[in-house]
Amino acid sequence: MASSSYYGFRFLLCLSLLLGFNTIVLGGNFNTLFDNLFGEERVDIRDDGNSMTLTLDEYCGSGIVSKNEYLYGRFDMKVKLVPGNSAGTVTAYYLSSVGAKHDEIDIEFLGNLTGDPYLLSTNVYADGNGGREVQFYLWFDPTEDYHTYSIDWNPDRIIILVDDIPIRVMLNRQSIGVPFPTKRPMRVYTTLWNGDSWATRWGEVKIDLSNAPFVAGFKNFKANACIANQGQIENCKGFNGGKNRGLDTESKRNMKKILSKWVVYDYCADLRRYAHGLPYECRKENLLQFE
Repeated sequence: MASSSYYGFRFLLCLSLLLGFNTIVLGGNFNTLFDNLFGEERVDIRDDGNSMTLTLDEYCGSGIVSKNEYLYGRFDMKVKLVPGNSAGTVTAYYLSSVGAKHDEIDIEFLGNLTGDPYLLSTNVYADGNGGREVQFYLWFDPTEDYHTYSIDWNPDRIIILVDDIPIRVMLNRQSIGVPFPTKRPMRVYTTLWNGDSWATRWGEVKIDLSNAPFVAGFKNFKANACIANQGQIENCKGFNGGKNRGLDTESKRNMKKILSKWVVYDYCADLRRYAHGLPYECRKENLLQFE
């Protein structure tokens, strides 16, 4: 039987490893974890900071931004989208750094006319380079109830999840010259705004402000992430690591079903945009393998 001193040593070792990362596990308080970004009173934080609504009216939208910067982690948010005629509205939940060569990981919900589905648009920027859009229709009505949308980011890959089902994986392919966000800490942003110049049918359908105010709900924000304020990134480099972390056989099987039925647009399949050849990272050997 192992001695108590052995277990004490193991405990101290685990504790020291945890403290090696400047980590934080967040329970979702919008009052303490976020600042108002724009919209002032249109940001309505409730339930002792555990839930929030954002409003877009005829004058302005609204949004919040995290107080901390993070380098790697998993970020979860429950969202209930604007019901009815939401054409032209953009509800966004994303990570972003600042500057011309910024990094960004996007989840954006593009509103639509009543009866037509929302478009869930994902994109990744690294070193200021974007253009990696993959868009989906959802297999449920996102305005009827809250659903969990997640960004899981580590040095090896980015996973976008809906209700814990992965819908997109982007692998780190810096080895073949593809930019990947590994150097810049990012803040968490949640916004609701008028994007009718492009959001619905590429700007063909404009927002109908007679339907304002538009309101989206948010709750249960959680993050298991590495804080990297003031650029302190050294302790974050291995956080949440592993190419297949969170991608077991069942999750890959579920993801394969989503990709077969619900993808609306994939930049890696856009032969019109890339008439002279798809981006190098779109080759089969550079994509996630399901078998």
